[in-house]
Amino acid sequence: MHRGLIISIMQAIFSCVFYFASVSLYQGVLMVAYSTVYTMLPVFSLVVDRDVTALNALTYPELYKELGKGRSLSYKTFCIWILISIYQGSAIMYGALLVFDSDFIHIVSISFTALIVTELIMVALTIHTWHWAMLLAQALSLSLYAGSLLILDNFFDRQFVTTWIFLSKTTAITAISCFPLYIIKALRRRFSPPSYAKVN
Repeated sequence: MHRGLIISIMQAIFSCVFYFASVSLYQGVLMVAYSTVYTMLPVFSLVVDRDVTALNALTYPELYKELGKGRSLSYKTFCIWILISIYQGSAIMYGALLVFDSDFIHIVSISFTALIVTELIMVALTIHTWHWAMLLAQALSLSLYAGSLLILDNFFDRQFVTTWIFLSKTTAITAISCFPLYIIKALRRRFSPPSYAKVN
């Protein structure tokens, strides 16, 4: 849900900034690659994630009593993900527009790269127990995208994406979109840990 919502927020902001013109922020190839090639593997690798060991699950069956109550996916969780998507989409889009220099393709390069890295970081923040398949999926997605930056000349300016300016702007925007959420998650885990974290 987060992947689709964040890109919709970015498109809405882009349209509003440019006087509600019906111009797409990202071309069709980038949109398809975003949802399939660049971000699908890390999201799919979440199926091997586990929050407790098999021994703890058998020893403490009351851990999963919460799941029966339906608190994992509630209106509150849904609203939190919407707010996160609005914040991150706004941070990335306004950040890219703020550092915009002269060429429109630079907005696409900076914002799309920040979007991909943000999605990979969000998947990493969701993981409870790392598995080799997750690391492989993250590395493969990142390397496929890095290769695309150099190969897809129609969508990215190859000379620009190999400069320190591009790297610094993208890193700053990604940090602004992800770091506050990391702090909130760390504080929440520290002061209000879930029941499975108390067992480990």
